[in-house]
Amino acid sequence: MKVLLATGGTAGHIEPALNLADYLVATDADTEIVVVGRAEGLESRLVPERGYPLRTIPAVPMPRKPSKDLVLVPWRVTDSVRRVGAIIAEERPDVVVGFGGYVAVPAYVAARRAGIPLVIHEANARAGIANRVGARLTRFTAEAVPGSMTGARHVGMPLRPAIVGLDRAATRSEARAHFGLDPDRRTLLVFGGSLGAQRLNQTMSAAAETVRAAGVQVLHAVGDKRAGLGPISDVGVPYVTLDYIDRMDLAYAVADLAVSRAGAMTCAELAAVGLPAVYVPLPIGNGEQALNAAPVISAGGGLLIDDAAFTPDVVQGTVLGLLTDDDRLRAMGRAASTYGIRDGAQRLATMVIEAAGSRR
Repeated sequence: MKVLLATGGTAGHIEPALNLADYLVATDADTEIVVVGRAEGLESRLVPERGYPLRTIPAVPMPRKPSKDLVLVPWRVTDSVRRVGAIIAEERPDVVVGFGGYVAVPAYVAARRAGIPLVIHEANARAGIANRVGARLTRFTAEAVPGSMTGARHVGMPLRPAIVGLDRAATRSEARAHFGLDPDRRTLLVFGGSLGAQRLNQTMSAAAETVRAAGVQVLHAVGDKRAGLGPISDVGVPYVTLDYIDRMDLAYAVADLAVSRAGAMTCAELAAVGLPAVYVPLPIGNGEQALNAAPVISAGGGLLIDDAAFTPDVVQGTVLGLLTDDDRLRAMGRAASTYGIRDGAQRLATMVIEAAGSRR
């Protein structure tokens, strides 16, 4: 089976696609993967790093307001559809799988014109424009969050094998040694996505000594620009700051509680590994981060705090209060794990195989 993946733009679009690709290849070595994306996008680095060929087309942004760019959209889409059509004619895939983003609409239209089965996966709680358009062209639609797209199959998020197979308790000693943390202290994990989060950095650095005075150690991914981060002393209870955490599986294993943004992949991974979390959604866009976290919070696996309300007082009261409540932490961890889906890649792969078979 040959699969053409249409993805690009943000890690939230790219990572699920590559996780699906890894699963498909791991379960059938004869599977061929080709990715369509942008030459200037994040996919230009991430896709080759995972060992897959990348075919590029120009991006087609979808303006949300009337503008010159909106007038140019039909021409740009037509040109990009032609380019993807040429790639499809050359690669001859059995199925096209799209994850939204700027390259998605041309791929969806080109697949429909070529008679190639199309599968669409929506990662966020609120579907983007590209996937809402694409859903009209296929009956094979999947969602990570229930209710994001009408008629979609709830499959969860395709996750990395390191997350799917993580046993937090069994890995904890190794993980704490890896980060230079005390093996016996309560541990708080703080991260704001690949670029860090200014609000989290500001608040946590201001509250650092209060947290340490409570005997809680911290592993904090602050982003390469360390935006908003104040000075933190290097004496006493460990407070480890890293620009970026390569081994998120080990980071999840060290933690008793996480404080994080609420990107779709973050919410899916935290729930899957059963790690209770305080979610502080990014306060921009269409509010999708708060919606991403809503199901696991409703299930009892996390708390939601608005960005502006995340202050040192909240850290001292809510976060430290939770960290010292064993019964509540255990209950939240069980609830998160019950809601979380670890086999999202397998579920989506089943749909992809089904769609490919429908053509035959």
